[in-house]
This record gives sequence, C-alpha cells and structure tokens, in this order.
Amino acid sequence: MAWIILIIAGLFEVGWAVGLKFTEGFTRMVPTGLTVVSMIISLGLLGIALRTLPLGTAYAIWTGVGTVGTAILGMALFGEPAQAMRLVCIGLIVAGIVGLKLVTH
Repeated sequence: MAWIILIIAGLFEVGWAVGLKFTEGFTRMVPTGLTVVSMIISLGLLGIALRTLPLGTAYAIWTGVGTVGTAILGMALFGEPAQAMRLVCIGLIVAGIVGLKLVTH
C-alpha cells in the first residue's frame, strides 16, 4: 500500500509543479489555491509512505514521478520540445524508478 500512496504523492507533485505555471507568479487565486492544496496532499502522502519505505528510495521515486510527469505535461500543455534525446533521458528516469522499486523490499 505504501507504494501506491507514494505514486499518488508523486502525481500530486506533478499537479503542484504544473500548477505553479498556471498561478502566473501567484497572482491568480484559484490556481494558487489548487497548487497549495496539491503541495500539502503530496507532502502528506509522502510522509505516510515514509512510515514503511526507506527514505532515499521513497524520495527518489517521488521526485522521479514528479519529474517525468512534469516533463511530459510540459511538452503536452506548453509546447516544450519533445526531442529524441529528451525522451531518452525521461526513459532513463523511468528505468531508475522501476529499478529502485525492484531492489527495495
């Protein structure tokens, strides 16, 4: 269950990272509020996952999920470049996430 909570925490990290773009420097109240709520949920779920998962593994996976999700949404929503090398690097991050999961008991 801790792994599922950790992945959900990572998805909320994507939410707040992308949400920051929509706040326009915290000048738009609704996106700012949703971003702050997403931050709180993300950190809260990370804290719950850390009850049973190793710190280094959990933090690496949390940031990895956030990084991959944010990079993909940056390409999809904001027209950021989807160059082959960029996609390869994102794939390496995913491989690292999977590898950490496989070696953690």
